[in-house]
Amino acid sequence: MSAENMEVRWFRSEFSAVVHLYRDGQDQYGEQMPEYRQRTELLKDDITSGSVSLRIRDIRLSDNGQYKCFFKSSVSYEEALLELLVAGLGSAPVISVEGHQDGGIRVVCRSAGWYPQPKAQWRDLQGQLLPSASEKISPEANGLFQTEIAIVLTEESNQKVSCCVRNPRLNQERESAISIAELFFPRVNPWMVALGVIPTVLLPLAGYCFWRQHRAKEILRSEMERQKEALQSEMKTQKELGLIRARRYAVNVTLDPATAHPNLVLSEDRKSVRRGETRQDLPDNPERFDHCYCVLGAEGFMGGRHYWEVEVGHKMRWDLGVCRESVRKKGKVTYSPKNGYWTMWLRGGEYLASTYPRTPLPVSVRPSRVGIFLDYEAGEVSFYNVTDRSHLFTFTDTFSGKLHPYFHPCRSGKSGAPLVICPVPAEAGGNLCP
Repeated sequence: MSAENMEVRWFRSEFSAVVHLYRDGQDQYGEQMPEYRQRTELLKDDITSGSVSLRIRDIRLSDNGQYKCFFKSSVSYEEALLELLVAGLGSAPVISVEGHQDGGIRVVCRSAGWYPQPKAQWRDLQGQLLPSASEKISPEANGLFQTEIAIVLTEESNQKVSCCVRNPRLNQERESAISIAELFFPRVNPWMVALGVIPTVLLPLAGYCFWRQHRAKEILRSEMERQKEALQSEMKTQKELGLIRARRYAVNVTLDPATAHPNLVLSEDRKSVRRGETRQDLPDNPERFDHCYCVLGAEGFMGGRHYWEVEVGHKMRWDLGVCRESVRKKGKVTYSPKNGYWTMWLRGGEYLASTYPRTPLPVSVRPSRVGIFLDYEAGEVSFYNVTDRSHLFTFTDTFSGKLHPYFHPCRSGKSGAPLVICPVPAEAGGNLCP
């Protein structure tokens, strides 16, 4: 039956712990708990048939638990119980090599932002589980969990492995792989073996032998340092290969003025955007953002691989990435993959990815130019620091519908400078933006 004239109350353990209240034909926010303010919405499209769904945005761990839906008319009332389980799919595992250990190479995998506690495992190429050297799961300040798992790879063992972190509640996982060349494994110096035992009959030669043994240790230590440097160099090369590969799919991107917020100023060639001081008198068409100071690329992608670069210069604030063509463009926007945004940004000197919760990005060299690579079929959006040719972050998801490049120039001091879409150089040296 229709619930248009009923009281519809969503609450927690107590009747007065109101999550959302509908009464007298409209939403009532006076009794709502503070922690749910501006986060709830009652979907009333089917209210005449008695169906009212509750949408909760920006999910928190505290939202986990029981909810009650209460209907009350002038003659009767009824309620139903619902159990809400909150889960967090954490960041893609980051694998690092941390030197030699026990005749092999110690490799560590780290990932954060999981809930409940995740399960981390090492696997070989065939998907078989490998024993770990250590494993640690610890809580973060926000109540989510981070995991760290290590393995020691030897020359005789698998040299290409993957780290898989799985959420048992969602039955979803994130995985990263690493391959270590054979030449990086430590070698046993024959002097170390030959001088392991010194016969007592050779005591006159003991001093000489100990000197040779000490010298052998120095040679071995020097060789290990050389191998470590070579390994780090190899890892740097592997990181740069991602950018080199992405640049092969460079496309021409221009800005779509029909989507630009009225305060944004676009260049005539539609290659740069900055935030102006005054609001322009522009038609309020459905495609135009009216709250967020952003603009989309005119080119939309429903498949394939596409790469473009944006000059951010010395700006202190900016957002870049990809979003669905169908994203909400009116009113306040919450940036997350769930809402159709795969973006990263700079705020207060901190680089973040728009995962939920947000993923801090370690950046050693400040990027003056950022590369964005969309691989539609693989479900990946990757970001690169073109300045030092390093990989910043990759979103992994399943895409549907048309995706567009996304730009938010922001404004704060030098942040008033424009974002500029750059020509991608044919060679690795690169060209400055015009």
